[in-house]
Amino acid sequence: MKLVDEAEITVTAGNGGNGCIGFRREKFIPLGGPDGGDGGAGGDVWLQADENLNTLVDFRHQTRFKAQRGENGMGSQRYGKAGEDTVITVPIGTVIHNVDTDEVIGDLTEHGQRLLVAKGGHGGLGNMHFKSSVNRSPRKATPGGEGESRALRLELKLLADVGLLGFPNAGKSTFIRAVSAATPKVADYPFTTLYPNLGVVSVETGRSFVIADIPGLIEGAADGAGLGSLFLRHVQRTRLLLHLVDIAPMDYEGSAVSPAEQVRAIEHELRKYDPGMLEKPRWLVLNKADLMFEDEAREAAEKVVAELGWTGPWYLVSALGREGTWPIMLAVQTFFDRLREAELEAKEQGDA
Repeated sequence: MKLVDEAEITVTAGNGGNGCIGFRREKFIPLGGPDGGDGGAGGDVWLQADENLNTLVDFRHQTRFKAQRGENGMGSQRYGKAGEDTVITVPIGTVIHNVDTDEVIGDLTEHGQRLLVAKGGHGGLGNMHFKSSVNRSPRKATPGGEGESRALRLELKLLADVGLLGFPNAGKSTFIRAVSAATPKVADYPFTTLYPNLGVVSVETGRSFVIADIPGLIEGAADGAGLGSLFLRHVQRTRLLLHLVDIAPMDYEGSAVSPAEQVRAIEHELRKYDPGMLEKPRWLVLNKADLMFEDEAREAAEKVVAELGWTGPWYLVSALGREGTWPIMLAVQTFFDRLREAELEAKEQGDA
């Protein structure tokens, strides 16, 4: 599934209804006083997070949203009905920017969370408000206020649990296809993955997690090279990183890049973009073991681990042959089970 993660929309709140100029007209009361009612307030525009959505693709087809106008006031001191609000649903994790000022208006991170993005105009005042000792029949009312209008940029940061890192063609798309229901495009050329791909890995009923295939990163990504910083932000909210590396030196722009050099290059880009990302738990996954004999692949993997001085978990797999991939998924699920237990325990201690 390709994730469209940016969209621009225009939101316009409803104008307020106008106040009414009216006078009391009843039998035997020929000179009734002013009784024009107020106009109704215009409807607001809200954004609301919805856990059932995971893309911004719908905003390609509809980019303008408008709330209802308030009704005008009426005689007999009757108020106009307020305009109905417009509620726009967006995926959890959507960050909202004001296009004109580039400021972040809000960040929707929980199901049902709402953000007011355009306030409706106030209702106009009817002439009943303008009666005085010197003017008992005022012919004055005020118009309703204008509703706010804004151009917004929506940005979706993936709320994936696991992020897959690696050079272009390291095998990330093949890996995510092997362990989940996602079917990203796979081909033997750089930048096959042009959008982040999401896959849901279900270990068993009630135990699952979301994995994100982040498009291939290269040296200079933090400065915008290749697919660049456009995708580095997707790594920020993952809770575990799987660093996929081609076990053999890979050809990149005419030069052979060793597995250790691949790892260090990505680490360098992460450090430049956000040093905190290197503090996330990160596991090393050495891919394409099927291209060597078993003993040869194991020896090559151990050599890479030693060269890096890697102390965290590491795995040797063949994503294409789906060899060794499932044990990683079981280990990832156990990692999250323990993490949730620790968070729950900490919460209970905090509430005590």
